Amino acid sequence: MSRSARLLDLIQLLRRHRRPLSGHAIAGALGVSLRTLYRDIATLQAQGARIDGAPGLGYALRDGYLLPPLMFAADEVEAIVLGMRWVSERGDAQLAAAARDALAKIAAVLPAELRHELDTAALLVGPGSEPARVDEAAVRLAIRRQHKLRIDYRDADGRASRRLVWPFALGYFDRVQVIVAWCELRGATRHFRSDRIAALEATAERYPRSRQQLLKDWKREQGIAAADGI
Repeated sequence: MSRSARLLDLIQLLRRHRRPLSGHAIAGALGVSLRTLYRDIATLQAQGARIDGAPGLGYALRDGYLLPPLMFAADEVEAIVLGMRWVSERGDAQLAAAARDALAKIAAVLPAELRHELDTAALLVGPGSEPARVDEAAVRLAIRRQHKLRIDYRDADGRASRRLVWPFALGYFDRVQVIVAWCELRGATRHFRSDRIAALEATAERYPRSRQQLLKDWKREQGIAAADGI
């Protein structure tokens, strides 16, 4: 592995973790000695990378350090194209347009050889199913603002109810979207299929807990590992 590739891997490793990583853990992940790791960190710091830490304390990359897009590998370009194409087909109109705009911005700054990889990517996404009846853009906005939603919902047995919920996640599946929310009626987290929501009304009322904590609690309940950076 070239030194430039190793430095990039080091930055990417630090970027994926919010908490400091020990030198031993980083060196083990990269397959290098501690001496080489310390030298690489010093090199990156001299080039402007905002890496905090010291031997024995661990290292973390501070927010605000951006890698130039030209550092993408071919596989990473394919992953970006596939993801953006999926969102373009499965997301609501606003999200689909954002995905196309983001891909255009990335393409504009890629070097010629990587631009060719992007333009000729052969990973395709088939057309999505019928669009959801709910306004997904309104759901996403409520999640960002941590606002409550009022929904008219029909469960799997056809029973109708009106719920006041605290939305904190939106799951995308091939045929349906699922709103993950704390339900005031049930006093617990529930999963609401978009195709069973007859009506949705956004409110200006913030819910009392942070969406990050709600998501963390839900992951724990579901047995989902709380990976750093996710």
